[in-house]
Amino acid sequence: MYIDSHCHINFPELAARLPELLQRMEDNGVTHALCVSVDLPDFPQVLALAEQYPHIYASVGVHPDYEDTEDPSAERLVELSQHPKIIAIGETGLDYFRLKGDLEWQRERFRQHIRASRLSRKPLIIHTRAASEDTIRIMREEGAGTDQGGVAGVMHCFTEPLEVAQAAVEMGFYISFSGILTFKSAKDLQAVAKELPIERILIETDSPYLAPAPHRGKMNEPGFVKHVGEFLADLKQLPLKQVQEQTTQNFFDLFKFAQKNEVERQIHAPT
Repeated sequence: MYIDSHCHINFPELAARLPELLQRMEDNGVTHALCVSVDLPDFPQVLALAEQYPHIYASVGVHPDYEDTEDPSAERLVELSQHPKIIAIGETGLDYFRLKGDLEWQRERFRQHIRASRLSRKPLIIHTRAASEDTIRIMREEGAGTDQGGVAGVMHCFTEPLEVAQAAVEMGFYISFSGILTFKSAKDLQAVAKELPIERILIETDSPYLAPAPHRGKMNEPGFVKHVGEFLADLKQLPLKQVQEQTTQNFFDLFKFAQKNEVERQIHAPT
């Protein structure tokens, strides 16, 4: 089985065909998905999906690309994260590729999310693009890693050099690969994946974006995560079953999934 550790099925282009997507998840052996928040105005939609479907989980956070939106305090994020279907803080991080100029607001937003993770004891989902040096620096300064009493988390849709991945892993983080890993042009990223231990790897779609081969150019969806898993197994010359089982266990270990399942059973138990 597979788990899509990062998707955006609340986005309109996917939400409009949700029954179809959920069926294709099942057909492709994708048992669970984490629907990731990108801003607070749309957070209720993310949470509603997680409440409606037992195998969908959610996060709460504000993406670094969303400039003109509410900047949440750590306390506000902690408050929203208390729902049992919210298993992570984020996505958060830094993006110097899409936005230019004075980005101190982005760095302060990132710090608030790290503080919320430490307070709530829920893992971080980190986005970094063209900003890896500052990302790692702030993670260390704010104690995001388990080596400093934080909860760690995952570097999602990873595209950075090996040394960035290794620095994150040293802090207790997992590295998540998206459909980009399957692209013919992604030789450097494939070399990174070869070097990392399978025990620290997650797989994701980041749907509706970045559909993997053989669906590149199409709208992505959670069921396509199996292609990332298959490519990763071939790349690392590991049995497919091992990649399926280990990436699934990694998700459980990071997000304390078993505990969440128990909470959910208690909530929905007949009275």
